Amino acid sequence: MTLHISQEAARRMFEEYSPYVYRTAWLLTKSEALADDITQETFIQAFRKYDAYDSNNPFKPWIYKITLNTMRNTVRKHKWLTLLGIIPDQADERSVEREVMEGEAQAELRKEIDRLPRKLREVIVLHFYAGLKLGEAAEALDIPVGTCKSRLHAALTRLRKQMPQNEYFQYRKGGKELYDRG
Repeated sequence: MTLHISQEAARRMFEEYSPYVYRTAWLLTKSEALADDITQETFIQAFRKYDAYDSNNPFKPWIYKITLNTMRNTVRKHKWLTLLGIIPDQADERSVEREVMEGEAQAELRKEIDRLPRKLREVIVLHFYAGLKLGEAAEALDIPVGTCKSRLHAALTRLRKQMPQNEYFQYRKGGKELYDRG
């Protein structure tokens, strides 16, 4: 069965999910320019491959899987450009948007998350920042749920060791949460 997406449905999909896709891309690349490119390319791919989407499954993991694949391809391409001496635009460390989005403690947490290996960082971003359940994050990453849980545990363990005093990083009994009190 081939599903085609109408222009109106495509517009609604973009309006609803583009902020989440952009935020995920920005959190993983730390570049506004790359996040814009990844967001656009993600939706181009989603619209082209809409017939591959199984409407019996949740939409978010599917769009995040496309986002992650697009991000990986874009970063890989930009690494080649950098090797050739063409430097892609990077986000300004002191941009107004960044200062508004993050307070001092939250910025410290973001720096520590950015230092994590890519596989651990992806799980943190999808689970805590994009709000996906572990099963959905595992589906988006195309890994077993157990692997997703292991990566999350490893990431949280590293963060706890690196940042025992950070007020934005909390380990609660009954659940692990990164949260922003402000």
